[in-house]
Formats: sequence, C-alpha cells, structure tokens
Amino acid sequence: MPERLFVCTPSKLGSYTDCPRRYRYTYVDRPTPVKGPPWAHNSLGASVHTALRNWYALPEAKRRPEALPGLLKGTWVGEGYRDGDQERTAYRRALQWLESYVETLEPGVDPLGVERVVAVKTAVLAFNGRADRIDARTGPNGPELAIVDYKTGRTGLDVDDARGSQALALYAYAAERVFRRPCHRVELHHLPTGTVAAFDHTPESIARQVNRAEATARDIMAAERAVTDGADPDEAFPVAPGPGCAWCDFRRTCPGGVGAPVKDPWAAVERTLLPVTPTTPPVTPAAE
Repeated sequence: MPERLFVCTPSKLGSYTDCPRRYRYTYVDRPTPVKGPPWAHNSLGASVHTALRNWYALPEAKRRPEALPGLLKGTWVGEGYRDGDQERTAYRRALQWLESYVETLEPGVDPLGVERVVAVKTAVLAFNGRADRIDARTGPNGPELAIVDYKTGRTGLDVDDARGSQALALYAYAAERVFRRPCHRVELHHLPTGTVAAFDHTPESIARQVNRAEATARDIMAAERAVTDGADPDEAFPVAPGPGCAWCDFRRTCPGGVGAPVKDPWAAVERTLLPVTPTTPPVTPAAE
C-alpha cells in the first residue's frame, strides 16, 4: 500500500518547525490543552486582512477611501487589547494603513484570487493554503502570477524574508499548477511602512522549499507513528525552547515554556502602535 499523504497547510508545517511540542498540543492532543488569552496583534491582523478582502468584493465604483471605515468596523476584532483607548488607537492606525495602501492599488484591476485556496499534491504532501492575494500580471515571457501576502507587524521586512518564506513558495508552487501559469514572484506587503519585499523564485528554489516541506512532513508522520506505537509523546514531540515561548498559546501548559517571560496579550500591538519611519527595503528579482 502506498504511504498516505500528509494533509497540511503552511501554518501546520510551520508549527512543527517552530516547536514540535506546540504542534502536538495543536494538532495531536485531544482534547486540546487550554490556550492562553487571545492576542491583540492577531486581532489587528485579522481585521485588516478581512477589510482588504471585502474591499475587493465591492463593485469597482464603490472602491473609494470613504468606504474603508465601514469595511474595517464591519470586520473589527476587539479581543486582546489592554483597554478601549488602545483599541481605538489601533483602529485609527489600521485605518490609516488601509487608506495609504489602497492608494497604491490600480483602480479597476481585480486580482485573480483574494484569499484564494490553492491545493496541490506531491509524493508526500496533500497541501492546501489560502493566499491573501494572487495577482495576474504580464512578465517578460507573457502572462504570469504573483503571490501577495499582507503583513501588519511593526518590524520591517526585506528580501530575505520573502526568499525564506516557505508558505509563499508553496503558494507559488500550488498556484502555478492550479491556474497553469508561471508563478515565481512572491511579495510581502508591509502595511505599517508601505513597503514591499519581493523575490523571484527559480524552479530550483521552489523545489528546495517543497523538499523541505516534505522532510518536515516525514518527521511529523514518524513522530505520530511513534506515539501510536507506544512511545512517550514528550519524547516524540520535544520542546524547542526559545524566545517564541513567551508568545505561545500553550505557554502555561508546556513545561518548557512555563518559565518564559510573561507577555501581555496587547504587548506586540503596543510596539506596533509606536511611530515608525517608512523605509524601503531592497527589492530584487535575483534568483536564489
């Protein structure tokens, strides 16, 4: 019998790569261990993403800046903030990001996909993921696609972030096969600074990311089989302690993370709301 394919999303693969124990708590243990309180930065990111999705759902004639307050209010997630003042400040800042961002969009040009699910199978993976945006563009060799991912964190992004993103590479790999058009370009659109970090993959660099994803999947399936065969789950899914422990949903549950510094649910948003100076990161079409 052929080995079953590993059904996965980018977040599922990334969870194991970051910390096998967090993967186990999220996807293996049932019931799922109790999580900590919701994070305000997740609420802020979700609100902005959904507002942009709904922007493209409007008829072209209604895609005007004055529509943005209603779109953002209609999608606003208010969990995790310190208080009402911080939430209102976050809302105003998010609205400013959106107003600046939509000014850069070409009127009347619709993406090929908005929050579009793409899926593909390899010898190991049954991959599916939801891309923020898939653009249809004209490249030097004719029609092609580009993957766009929105970011709302305070830290600026550069070419290395775009090059190293396994999620973006897998989206490009899947989109090329779903739409039967070349897809090499991946872009990180950082709304707080209005900057774009982009990278043009080669078939070889995409293949390396797919191979890495398959290797991760094999490790996960081996760990799951070991637990099924009676191995200690703590040994099969070890803790990978590090700075991320402070931000983990399972910090209070995990023996390896319980000693990590306590982060308030609004801590990341507090940093995000500090004034930032727009910078233009290097953007390169050079291949890996």
